[in-house]
Amino acid sequence: DFNKMSRQLKEYITRIVSLNKANARFVPAEFLKFLNKESIVDIELGDQTQQEMTVLFTDIRSFTTLSETMTPQENFNFLNSYLKRVAPVIRTHHGFIDKYIGDAIMALFSGSPLNCIRAAVEMQKMVSRYNEHRTHKGYQPIEIGIGIHTGNLMLGIIGEEERIDGTVISDAVNLASRLEGLTKMYGAPIIFSGNTLSRILEGGEVFPYAYRFVDRVKVKGKKEAVDLYEILAAGKEACLKLKLQNDREFQNAVALYRKGRIEEAKEIFEALMVENHEDHALYLYLKRCEKLI
Repeated sequence: DFNKMSRQLKEYITRIVSLNKANARFVPAEFLKFLNKESIVDIELGDQTQQEMTVLFTDIRSFTTLSETMTPQENFNFLNSYLKRVAPVIRTHHGFIDKYIGDAIMALFSGSPLNCIRAAVEMQKMVSRYNEHRTHKGYQPIEIGIGIHTGNLMLGIIGEEERIDGTVISDAVNLASRLEGLTKMYGAPIIFSGNTLSRILEGGEVFPYAYRFVDRVKVKGKKEAVDLYEILAAGKEACLKLKLQNDREFQNAVALYRKGRIEEAKEIFEALMVENHEDHALYLYLKRCEKLI
């Protein structure tokens, strides 16, 4: 009888441990930690905390077009194949995934924003390796855009008594999503905000990658303009090399454009465009110059 009871108790403990591990796959342990909860059992509706964190938002470009060529099962297989490659990169760099939104990922990083920056660069490299696999199998390669912003946010539990969900509510989340949307416009695989750069430099850290100022824009839903920066560590190698090589002239042209010296700026943008016709930012500025002229 004692042996039987001991075996049943051991099986019960094993089941509880397995259940806790399963719950952690739905509600990240980091989320519980920020709410000062030991387990999912302790969560209550309305639990919340305020934190400054760096938000990473990414999705697959032209996913709708791509998904139309696949069956529902092929769509699921493709997404899981993609996510199992890029998602672990986030955890490796001390971030956690708040949620999957179809093909999109929203991830949060506490501490230094450099963890998020490094994760973004590694994710782009992982996609490049994944594309080699896809090409070998006869599939179309994919591209992803990544937007990054640092700011205050609220983590908490919303819903009603019978159905609750852990979520993040913040302007920082919306802005990271907007920046991700701008990556295609500027032809930049990774765009991060001036606020993220300020936090890194204020902390006395050295930015580990080449980057360039791209633009100052007022994104939808924001009253204040936001500085946009592009990381020059992901994308086509030849294009990146020219962006680095011509950055001083590009910044000079942007400065002239912002001062209203449109004709002078246009001349420089045109000259740079001849050298690097794959730089989407040049094309965008040229269109603006022509419109203003």
